[in-house]
Amino acid sequence: MKNHDIVEKNIGWMIFFTIIAISFGALVEIVPQFFTKANYTPLPGQKPLTAIELEGRDIYIREGCHVCHTQMVRPLRAEVERYGHYSMAQESVYEHPFLWGSKRTGPDLARVGGRYSDEWQRAHLYNPRSVVPESIMPAYPWLFDNVVTGNYTARKMEALRLVGVPYTDEDIANAAEPFKGGKVKEIDALVAYLQQLGTLVTQKR
Repeated sequence: MKNHDIVEKNIGWMIFFTIIAISFGALVEIVPQFFTKANYTPLPGQKPLTAIELEGRDIYIREGCHVCHTQMVRPLRAEVERYGHYSMAQESVYEHPFLWGSKRTGPDLARVGGRYSDEWQRAHLYNPRSVVPESIMPAYPWLFDNVVTGNYTARKMEALRLVGVPYTDEDIANAAEPFKGGKVKEIDALVAYLQQLGTLVTQKR
């Protein structure tokens, strides 16, 4: 008890032992994850996002969608029953940055791909209350006017390849092709991104 009092009353010793405790916890909980192959091995058939999906993901981030919607289904019965198969580490090996999150003002979107039609997604993004009357989500009508130029798509792919995303030279060389002529609007890219979320896991089940 006396030694315990010494630690509690001395801020220096308290900080020292707190760091020791946190370091030990990190060593036990975090370090083994780096050696678990399943955590960093892509799922069978998993591919990097296409050029349009990649631009859609950036629009998703730009508009703050990840602030209200998580992309991480916890392995709890209530979550799995509502959203689908729990999230797995392999799904995020090509995600930079990852969009797991912890705040759910809106529902989790990890398994939203294919759950609704493209038309539904477009209507929802143009005016959420037209399809979900109780929704508090803001509308995004400018997505229907803004054009995706694709000017930086190749550079984005090159940067992602540096951190392990397997984009090929051909992918990078052809990155701007889908956007020529200004035919891809931001809404097209965003819907393309949403419609692929979780579909690989859904197909494998």
